[in-house]
Amino acid sequence: MTSTATASRTDEPDVRRESRKAAISSFVGTSIEWYDYYLYGTAAALIFPAVFFPGDDSAIGVIKAFATYAVGFAARPLGGFVFGHFGDRIGRKTMLMISLLLMGVSTFAIGLLPAYATVGLWAPALLCLMRLIQGFAVGGEWGSAVVMVVEHAPKGRRGLFGSFPQLGVPVGLLLSSGVFGLVSTMVGDEAFTAWGWRIPFLLSAVLIVVGIVVRLTVAESPAFQRLVETDTRSEKPSRDVLVHHWRNLLLTIGMKLFQNAVFYIYTVFMLAYISGTLGMDRQVGLNAVMIASVIGLATIPGWSWLSDRVGRKPVYLAGCILGTLYFPASFLLIDTADVLWVTVGMIIGANLLHDMVYGPQAVYFAELFGTKVRLSGASIGYQIGAMLAGGFSPLIAAALLNAQGGATWGISLYIMALGVISTVCTLLARETLRAKF
Repeated sequence: MTSTATASRTDEPDVRRESRKAAISSFVGTSIEWYDYYLYGTAAALIFPAVFFPGDDSAIGVIKAFATYAVGFAARPLGGFVFGHFGDRIGRKTMLMISLLLMGVSTFAIGLLPAYATVGLWAPALLCLMRLIQGFAVGGEWGSAVVMVVEHAPKGRRGLFGSFPQLGVPVGLLLSSGVFGLVSTMVGDEAFTAWGWRIPFLLSAVLIVVGIVVRLTVAESPAFQRLVETDTRSEKPSRDVLVHHWRNLLLTIGMKLFQNAVFYIYTVFMLAYISGTLGMDRQVGLNAVMIASVIGLATIPGWSWLSDRVGRKPVYLAGCILGTLYFPASFLLIDTADVLWVTVGMIIGANLLHDMVYGPQAVYFAELFGTKVRLSGASIGYQIGAMLAGGFSPLIAAALLNAQGGATWGISLYIMALGVISTVCTLLARETLRAKF
């Protein structure tokens, strides 16, 4: 016993080192992938209507651009199934490398696509194809990164460590908005619409190389290694989730709806709303998103840390309820068309309330499923919820705004309905703070 205890203590620095490496690699990798993914959303709101859908009424052009944005979400559940299955069969690390490569290639290719004026309908068709590949890649990225870091996390700190891949969202959003705004300022609006918008997409190639180098240094998840050593891996993990874990799968889908919808309303739809409907400079919306992203670097780990102390369920539930009640008020602040109140409205919704849900979401979803099907369960539930809510929310919001002649009450009712669903599903979910891996 003494010998075993000594060996355990000797191994502890190595364990902590691997935990930190897993956290850092998940943070770097997801930041790069979300940079690629959100870059598309920013361009869809501000540039793609003119480049790929010229000649349309401005509102219709935005709706069409958001439709191609939604296409990527349709591929995310497929990515969740495929990457989840193979991640539970052959390992988390391999899936992380493949998803990063797919995302990088498709994003770089978008920067090379010809405009509608050059090749006609082939332009939006190719844009949709690249968006499908992006969606498939991110469908595997989130679950693989989350499960890897949570399974590496020290005891009692899974919530905090699980926030590292979540931090990739504000960093990716900050990078995409920042690069987009910087290049736009440097080359001017006319040149940016003509060719400058391609630069942020082409820069993805450099970031992907960085991500691959970082991820190559991380060891496979210890929980998965135990499955391999004991030969207890599931033969068909995705099927097992659907057959034996369907209740938790349905709950994770429902718990995801509000968070994903409200996030894309704030970070994508509001860009078009602020610049188009309110007539403000497009940099106002971009700046608000960037400020919210910086604050998210503190709020996401902060709420995740709190879930390690009081439980996943209380934090998640409070975020759903408060975020739902606040959403209509966000339009009251943003509709002032005052730069300060626009920014404050975005920060309250995106950081104080949205991050209350998003922070502990990674560890909560991962803990709801056992090791044999953890990647499949977390990925499938997350990505189906993302498809149903996140992908269509900017499109639905733009369509409602157009149909109601600029009124926003329909958008508020839509988001609040999703908030009620997520609240009920969270009430039905079990607390997982003491879950054993």
